[in-house]
Amino acid sequence: MEEHLVSIITPSFNSEKFISETIKSVQNQTYKNWEMIIVDDGSVDKTISIVESHLHDKRIQLHQQKQNYGTGIARNKAVSLAKGRYIAFLDSDDLWKPEKLQKQIKFMVSENQPFTFSFYECMDENGNALGKIIEAPKILTYHQLFWSNLIGNLTGIYDSAFLGKITISSIRKRQDWMMWLTILKKTKTAKPVPENLAIYRIRENSISASKTALLRHNYNVYRNFHKLNVIVSIGCMIGFLFVHFFIKPKYVKKRKLK
Repeated sequence: MEEHLVSIITPSFNSEKFISETIKSVQNQTYKNWEMIIVDDGSVDKTISIVESHLHDKRIQLHQQKQNYGTGIARNKAVSLAKGRYIAFLDSDDLWKPEKLQKQIKFMVSENQPFTFSFYECMDENGNALGKIIEAPKILTYHQLFWSNLIGNLTGIYDSAFLGKITISSIRKRQDWMMWLTILKKTKTAKPVPENLAIYRIRENSISASKTALLRHNYNVYRNFHKLNVIVSIGCMIGFLFVHFFIKPKYVKKRKLK
């Protein structure tokens, strides 16, 4: 299989505790033709110096923003700089398993899929395994994705030769969900690689750990991205909560890690 260039999009902000491990998980990939574009979003800790210590690997790039604009803006900047056919996403505190790129690109080619994602497992802020794998529907539809973001950002890869470069402007949070929605509006469905290929770090100050913040940002997706009025957006949030608690567990499995 020809190894097309994969551009890895990594926004960073005050990630000194984690980013070296994240970079090493990319360097350990069995698929070698990649570029890692790190856009730092105004870090005030040692993130920059840590990334600079890895720049002897010419596949790694560092671009600095003068102030904190938000993760979405940093991702957009990285996408604009990407030269690869495939665009992949990895935040600065998450990890990839060594065969992640190789298996996922092979799946995309063999299954003729311009966009894929995968299952993943979870760890806590200190890197301790939480003993569960997050699975996803075997076939994901736009309708399912409208009601809940069922794709782990650290697992998504799309083919820019088919979809072009996708950016979501002026959005600080939940930009990944809006990107997947944009893709599925065109492809209608998507299939995941049915394997656990990545490790998601749950941090105490993350959106996923703060239910209130998650609800607020999800409301903004309905209100500002879908351009729905206030009443309809509130109705969608009620639907979101129903799906999250009653429907989602039926097709998004959380099974114990062996």
